[in-house]
Amino acid sequence: MVILFLYTPKLFNSGLDAIGLNWQGQETSPPVKVDEAIIRVYAARTWGAKGVLAVHSWIAMKRTGSADFEVSQIIGWRQDRRGNVLFRETGVPVDSWWGNPATLLLEHRGEDVASIIDKVDAAIKAYPWSKEYTLYPGPNSNTFVAWIGLQVPELGLDLPSKAIGKDWRPFENSLGRSASGSGVQVSFLGFIGTSIGFEEGLEVNVLGLSFELDLFDLALELPLFGRYPIWYLMCYLAVWYFLVRKWIRVKSRQYAKSSKQTVRNTWPDSVS
Repeated sequence: MVILFLYTPKLFNSGLDAIGLNWQGQETSPPVKVDEAIIRVYAARTWGAKGVLAVHSWIAMKRTGSADFEVSQIIGWRQDRRGNVLFRETGVPVDSWWGNPATLLLEHRGEDVASIIDKVDAAIKAYPWSKEYTLYPGPNSNTFVAWIGLQVPELGLDLPSKAIGKDWRPFENSLGRSASGSGVQVSFLGFIGTSIGFEEGLEVNVLGLSFELDLFDLALELPLFGRYPIWYLMCYLAVWYFLVRKWIRVKSRQYAKSSKQTVRNTWPDSVS
């Protein structure tokens, strides 16, 4: 019953995905026009068993007139001779990571995006940990994307709870603005911390795992499970309340009936 309780949301979300009503994010990228500037942030499950807990995130940008996206991301195992783990490439998959389909976290497109791309480009070049990589708690690929969001608040970035490493900050800079630029954050090397902001809502980080209450969209985001509207959780818990209550009643009746039968069977012995 415990396993069913934990995995019912995932089964329900699979059905919502099929009819296009899922709130977890968009898994198919909108069509692209050559004469349009676009910037996107993606996230996909990491390779191997750790994909249950974590996602890898990256940034894809396309300037006006270009047919290809430039993908910027941190890849620890591809560290080059100069020690760089930050890679900027074109002609690589934009919306998948090691065969895992990506979720489109945000997209900006249009004439005004060119200036944002310039700011993101400058932030990527200024990323201070381009030669450092630590899988846990950071700096890693999610630290990179969160740092870009911090430098360019126009993005309105809010990484998912599975983006382990997004809350990593150097110890001497434990207090500062949140990744979206819309709030404040205190984090001790990504192990424990909290942030509050317009995009993040109220977020608590424990050992790299984030628990987020979105006060404006009325949603709750949990590690392993993802993002769920409050109304969905209320309905979900209500259904399980009535199911468990019904189960307890049935078991109570069975116990009472069994107890009466036991008394009847032992009554003659007690009389004698």
